Order: sequence, then structure tokens, then C-alpha cells
Amino acid sequence: MKFIFYSFLALFSIQSIAQKDRSHTEIGDDDTLRDNTPVFVAILDEPDASQGDGNISGLLQSSRDVFAYGAGFNLSASRFRIRGYQVDKTSIFINGVPVSDATNGSNIWHRWGGLNDITRNSETKNGLIANPYHFGGIGGYSNINAKASAIRKGHRISYANANRDFHHRLMYTYGTGMMANGWAFAVSVSGRYAYEGFVEGTYYKAFSYFASAEKKINEHQRISFSVLGAPREIARSNASVEEVYNLSGDVYHNSSWGWQTMPDGTAIKRSANIARENLPFFILSHENKINEKTKWVNSALFSIGKTSKECLNWYDAKDPRPDYYRYLPSYYESINDEANAKIWRDRWTSNNQDYTQINWNQLYQTNNSNLYTQQDANGVAGNSVNENQWDNKISLSLSSTLNKSIRNLDLTAGLYYQFQRDHHYKTISDLLGGDFWVDVSQNPEQTSGDSLPAQNNLATPNHIIKAGNVFGYNYFIYNHELTGFAQAQFKSKHIDFYTAVELSDRIFYRDGVFQNERFPNDSKGKSTVNNFFNYAVKGGVVLKVTGRQLFTLNGAFMTEAPTSSNAYISPETRNHTASDLQNEDIYTWDVNYIICYPKLKMRATFYQTERKNAILSRSFYNESYRSNVNYLMQGVNYRHQGVEFGIDANVVGGLNLNGLFAWSQHLYNSRPTANAYIDNSTEKIKSDELIYLKNYCIGGMPQSAFSLGLKYAGKHCWFLGANFNYFMDVYLDPNPDRRTANAVTGFLTSDPQWNKTIDQTKLKNGYNLTFYSGKSFRINEKHISLYVSITNLTNNRLFVTGGYEQLRFDPTNINKFPPKVVYMYGLNYFIMATFSF
Repeated sequence: MKFIFYSFLALFSIQSIAQKDRSHTEIGDDDTLRDNTPVFVAILDEPDASQGDGNISGLLQSSRDVFAYGAGFNLSASRFRIRGYQVDKTSIFINGVPVSDATNGSNIWHRWGGLNDITRNSETKNGLIANPYHFGGIGGYSNINAKASAIRKGHRISYANANRDFHHRLMYTYGTGMMANGWAFAVSVSGRYAYEGFVEGTYYKAFSYFASAEKKINEHQRISFSVLGAPREIARSNASVEEVYNLSGDVYHNSSWGWQTMPDGTAIKRSANIARENLPFFILSHENKINEKTKWVNSALFSIGKTSKECLNWYDAKDPRPDYYRYLPSYYESINDEANAKIWRDRWTSNNQDYTQINWNQLYQTNNSNLYTQQDANGVAGNSVNENQWDNKISLSLSSTLNKSIRNLDLTAGLYYQFQRDHHYKTISDLLGGDFWVDVSQNPEQTSGDSLPAQNNLATPNHIIKAGNVFGYNYFIYNHELTGFAQAQFKSKHIDFYTAVELSDRIFYRDGVFQNERFPNDSKGKSTVNNFFNYAVKGGVVLKVTGRQLFTLNGAFMTEAPTSSNAYISPETRNHTASDLQNEDIYTWDVNYIICYPKLKMRATFYQTERKNAILSRSFYNESYRSNVNYLMQGVNYRHQGVEFGIDANVVGGLNLNGLFAWSQHLYNSRPTANAYIDNSTEKIKSDELIYLKNYCIGGMPQSAFSLGLKYAGKHCWFLGANFNYFMDVYLDPNPDRRTANAVTGFLTSDPQWNKTIDQTKLKNGYNLTFYSGKSFRINEKHISLYVSITNLTNNRLFVTGGYEQLRFDPTNINKFPPKVVYMYGLNYFIMATFSF
């Protein structure tokens, strides 16, 4: 067994040396960089593993995975992603219904945030594996059982205090259990709040709710209805360049807020980066247990709500963002203007918040003094406004799943339909002292040479916009997908195997409300319907060496349609999609050695995944064109391969040793082509440019990591533990524009500018230390439990956990647009008390 495991390790090492010919991250949305990417794991009770032999594959699969659980708990501060997968590669279900977002495939986990007492009732499996609900993703699946009968009977009240994104959480849950009359009811509510989070200028307000009723009609049939939601409003921080952190002396400097003086003379902190969301789920399920070996489940999920992002917009005015590169001394140093460099250096080092934070008072003063006449509308036009970018969603998912057992064979078949309509538009939330805003496209003369403004909506020329009015863009995106799958599982004493197949058909299209003057024939009305047929097959085998030691082998091949979020060039202005859209091909396999004894649990895995023909879409503001630029790469290939090792072993008495190790390579594996387009122009600024991206690392996460810890469980329901976590090979995603022939034109390979241009930004390795402890008490039939955890106990504030290379690039001054980064939070804690009765 050791020989086989080390053989896979050696194979991986040989491939690593052969393929990684240079030491070279996806350009991220800096609004999300402070958010940890969650690893969805279930915390389940440990099974009774006293049997020495027999068919225990089901027992092993229901146990919590030692690697996935450890990674989710100990490595989340570093934005570690299991196998390098994004969250869209893991399938999430509620009561057996898929809940992924149809526009981009992601799983919007915060839509049920705060409902911990509900989501703990989940079945989670990682990686390729048989799935009784759906074909599933290559990263595994999790099904949340949100039915009333699944909620623990009784009352549960908990309060938590923390110094993280939120400071207070109060939660109450009540469940009746299944009563004698065949009914079960459950409710759960929670609130999370922080006047100011860990980072200055942020705040957190969230409320979560859940209610469910379930009726046991007879011994064969049950029907249930559940509703859950988590409306929230949060002020977010932003990533900045290292120069900002060094000048301010604060690695958590947040440029997204500033002081505003109110009419009564008081000053308040105001953020320009606010996210709001309210997207509840309504789920109706019917379960028909036809007989002891056949079960048929039908469910419907409906969701309606909206999300918004509040941010600054400006026209014919100075950039109001305090970390704009022209407000930093390095800009003036680059043009040999030492006098202005000193002025800006002094402003930053003295923390003059008129310049280091958003100057709201100046924005109001500027707008109030800007006298402007637009036809018959006299007054003050806003140079800067606060706008809300809205996405109103309506989604419907239907599922029908049939499970049947025939001796040692389990058969599953399912049919699913998903519909989603997204309505995208903008409104002005605050004119910032102005009287109106004129709804024309910004600076078309910069791209078209036309000095006349272009109308965003020809139906209302020079439309005068007041607070609350829709302006800029207004369109719908429709997504439909129909999926069918079938699966067979065979189980015996010494070997199990499964195979599954899926067929799906996805369509999406755009329907514009505004007729944009730049695209009069391609902006209003229904676009061409994009249709993609896909298929997937997977299979696996479990070899039971003994009742407690197993080898498993899994493999899959599938195709995936491009998502509508990646397909459209600039949906705000037109119907156009990228040319020659193709399905993505995915090949993946893994081999595992698993041990499951009462005092020893271990998993060792080697995996490899190839993704081919993906499309990658990014947008950024280019001041040369004074417009957003949409950058699309096609023919993007990825390779994920590595070793996972997790162990949990009893050392002596109540002392356990736990550890995990992930050694991985997550690489771009092709030379894609890029096309670039300007939002408010028909001009195409790049056409099929070759990007030398092969063998660059996928960024935004540690490629490798390990964790080692001890946990002691006492005899009277108390425990404590600590883990040391180390993160390695962290890269920023490469700016594709710097990895082209044009980027190094004029440089020799011996010139220092050559390597500065093409080398990938690699961050320093980092670490943290976590501590946790808990104690439970039982008083009559009542339970009290206390829990505390401390993350980054050593207050390590030097570890950069992520960021992005800016897409703006000046080959004559490579350092003009340096990367923007974020740092790991310093010492932070979480304390919770729970009372159950």
C-alpha cells in the first residue's frame, strides 16, 4: 500500500518538473477580495465503527472527510480552495433541488448565511462520488435538509460575539419534531451586526429567517414547505497597492469611505462600496415512498428578490477615489515632479483624510457649484453621483428523482428544469448636491471622435435623471436548462462500483429595454438565442482491502456550456456575444487510499483535472479611452493536479493528532486568444491576440498548504485544540495583456524590463495559528455549551492572501499600475454561548 501511494507521489513530482518550465492570478473583483471562499463541509456525528469487516462503504461516505473538514476549518483564512476549484464546481442542493445561479454557475452560499442550525442538517461528499440527487459537480456536493422533521426538537438560543466582519449574532431555533398528528414545524431566526467591522469604514447588517411545515400524510407520503432567506447590507473594503499601505502605515487601509458633515453639523462615516441583497427561497417537496425499495421525490423551488451594489460614478470630473494612481507620490516621481511628490507624500503620511479618504463634502460642494443648462432644464448637474447597480432575480427550479434498490443494485434517475431571469439596471441613489444627471454615454469622443454625446436611450433623448430614476442601461438576461441523469450503484462485500450519465440542454438570451445610440439595431429587444447541448459520464470503483481500508478510483468526462455572464461582450450596451462560443471539456480522475478505524482516520489522494476551451471575461476601466474595456479570452485551458493527505489519530487517552497536507499545481495550460471591446463604442481594440499564458499559475489562493494540530477532549464534556497552518506558493493571477508579443516589443531578453513584464507576481509564504475550546453542561434536560476560537493567534499581519494584477498596463512604465493586494486579518476571535431546552 505504501508503495502504491509513493508511486503516485513520485508520478506527480515528475510531471511537476516536466511541466513547470518557469516560475510564473485571475484579475479579481476587489469588492470580494476580503471575503473568504467557503469550503462547504458537514459536521456529522462519528459512526460506530466497531465492525472489523463487511460492507461499510456507506458508513465511510457519511463520515466527515478528514481532509475536507480540516481544510474548511483551518485554511479558510488564506482563501484556500480544495483542488483549486471555484465554488461552481461543487453542487449545492436544498431538499434535493439545485440552487446554483444560472447566469454564472456559482453557489450563492450567503443566501442562507446565519442559518447555522438549519444548514448543519446537510449531507456532504467531496470530489467525484455517487450522488443520489443529481449528477453533481467535480468538486462534490452538499444537500441541505431544510424540512421541519430534520430540525432538532426543542428550543435553541445562541449568542456570539466576534471582532470579524460582524461583531454580534443572536440566533433562535425551535422544532417540534414529528408530532403524533403527523405534523412537524420548525422556525429559525438570526441577526448579525457590526457598527464597524475588522476593517475601518465597513459595517454589517444581516437578518436571516427560516420556517418549515411538514405533513406525514401516511406511511408512504410526506409533503413539506420551507421558506428561508438572509437579507443583508454590508459596507465593503477594497484592495489597494502596496504604496497606499506603506504610506498610511495600515495594511487594512480602506479607501472606500470618508467623513460627511450632516446638516446639523455632525460628521458620519460614509461608505461608497455597499452591497445589499434579499433573495429568499420557497421550496415545496413531495416524497412518495412507494415501497421499501422505491422512493420518488418531486420538488419545486421558487426565488424572487434583488441584489444591488452602491458605488460612485462621475463624469467630466476628477476621480474621487483617494487611492487613484495620480494621487500617489510614485506618479509624480515617475515624471520627475519631486515637488508634487512631496506634497502627496506628506498628505498620506500625515493621514490627511481630506485626501486619504473619500472627500464627501468636496463632492457636494463641487456639484453645488456646477451650474449647467440642459435644454429647458435649469439647475445644477451632478459631476459625481452615487449609483445603485441592480440585479433583480426570478428563478424557478423543478426536480423529480426516483431511487430504486434491487438487491445489491441501487438505481437513480432524475429530471430537472431551471429557469432564471435577471433584470439589470442602474438608478441614482444620491445626486451628492446636484439637481439632476443627464443620461448620455460618457466621453464617446474619446473612442469615436464624435464630439456629440451618445444617448443611452433613444426613446428619451437627454433624459434628465433624478434620484431613483433608471438610467445608463436596462436589460434582461434569460436562462433555461433542462437536465436528465441516470445512475447505477452496485455494492458487494469486497467491491463497489457506480456509473452515471447526464444529458442537458441550456439556452440563454438577452432582451434589451433601452435602445443605445451606439448600437441602435443591437441593443433593444430580444437577441439571438444561444443553445448548447451537453453530456457527462462518470464512474468509480471501491476496492475493500479490509473492512477498514479501501482503495477508490473515480473518473469523469463532461462538457459544460459557457455561462451567459461570460458570453456577452458588453450586455449593458448591446446583444453581442463572443464569436464561436463552444462547450468546455472537462476530464478528471482521482485515486484514494482510505483508512477508517475508531482511533485512526486517514485519506491519501492523487487527482488530476483538465479543463479545455473555457472562456474568461473581465472588465476594467481604461483611462486612455475613458470607458470600461471588456476583455474576453477564448480557448483557455486549465490543469489541476496534486496530492491531498488528511489524518486524525488518537495519540493517548483524549489526545488526538490531526493534520493535512495539500501539494498542488493549478496552471493555465494553453495559449488562448483575446479580443477587447470598449463599452460605449463599436471599436474593437484587440482582435485574436495570442496570449502566452501556458504554465502560469492560477492565482488568488495557495497552491499548497499544510496544517498540524492537537486536540484534547476531557471526560466532562470539554475540549481544546490548536493548529499551526502554513500556506505556500501564492500567486496573483497574470494580467494577460503583459503576456503578449506586443508587451515586450522593443525589449531584449537580457533587458530587465523583459522579466519585469512577463514574470508572474509571487507572494511570500504565510502562516497562522488557530486555537479553539469548548465546554458543555447538562442541567436536568437543559444543555448549555460554550465555544471560543481564535484565528491568527500570533497576530501575523504580513501575509498577503490575495489580490490581482491590474489589467491596465503601460509598457513604457511597468510599475505605473502595480498589483492591488489584501492582507490576512490580524488576531480575531469568535465566542458563542448556546442554551438548548
